Amino acid sequence: MKINKEWQDYEILTTGDGQKLEKIAGYTFLRPDPQVIWQPPFPLEKQKGLSAVYTRSSTGGGAWQKNVPVAEKFYVHWRDLTFELRLMNFKHIGIFPEQAVNWDRMTSLISQAARKISVLNLFGYTGGATVACLKAGADVCHVDAAKAMCETAKTNCDLSHADLSHARFIVDDCVKFVEREIRRGRKYDAVLMDPPAYGRGPKGEMWRLEDKIFDLVELTKGVLKDTPLFFLINSYTTGSQPTVMKNIIDIVFKDMPHETDADEIGLPCRDGLVLPCGCSAFAQFHT
Repeated sequence: MKINKEWQDYEILTTGDGQKLEKIAGYTFLRPDPQVIWQPPFPLEKQKGLSAVYTRSSTGGGAWQKNVPVAEKFYVHWRDLTFELRLMNFKHIGIFPEQAVNWDRMTSLISQAARKISVLNLFGYTGGATVACLKAGADVCHVDAAKAMCETAKTNCDLSHADLSHARFIVDDCVKFVEREIRRGRKYDAVLMDPPAYGRGPKGEMWRLEDKIFDLVELTKGVLKDTPLFFLINSYTTGSQPTVMKNIIDIVFKDMPHETDADEIGLPCRDGLVLPCGCSAFAQFHT
């Protein structure tokens, strides 16, 4: 499992009974996590100084219950990057801290490249990878179907003093965007994607990762340059093992010299455990 320990304002205190207890920017939050199927060391809802708890609704979704006033926006830091967080619907806070393991690798490759690197970030969410790649010197095209996510990504770039003149933010369906980029003949040195487990297409069609991911990777190959730098897939879908993602990459890119490694990614906890947080498959191409 790959983990990164460089967060300055984020820490998981402990976990148990389907929940994780987190210290974020001075607040203490309790929210669900489906990976946590073990018993907690104590009743986590009784944690002293608990700021807010996310409670699921029997009818779907849920809501945050605040025990103390929580700022509408609060901030965390990784290296020289700053991210704006908030208590969002469906238990989210605006960032996936475990992705720092991938930011570290991508930024290292970008900064060491002997040329300007162009990156396509699909399903870009609030732009953690976009900010990291921009700060490393890349040109980045950030694509997400939600306008609010693209706006937050821009804010995170500003907070981290990233050069927005080297970024494009596209509110669009990722598949439709890639298809248009292929028709336009636009190419990228690197692609990363974080597709959802479930979702809806532009015409209301149901998206299921296991049904669509191979076709999406095969399609996206069409926007890579002849000598690309890397290709990254993240998956948070239960049952999508790292080797599954690795096999997809190796099949699609069998005619392009590369090395792929795939592993779980996770977050360290203060109590010594490691929380699993999905998996990543990373292909580095030979030039």
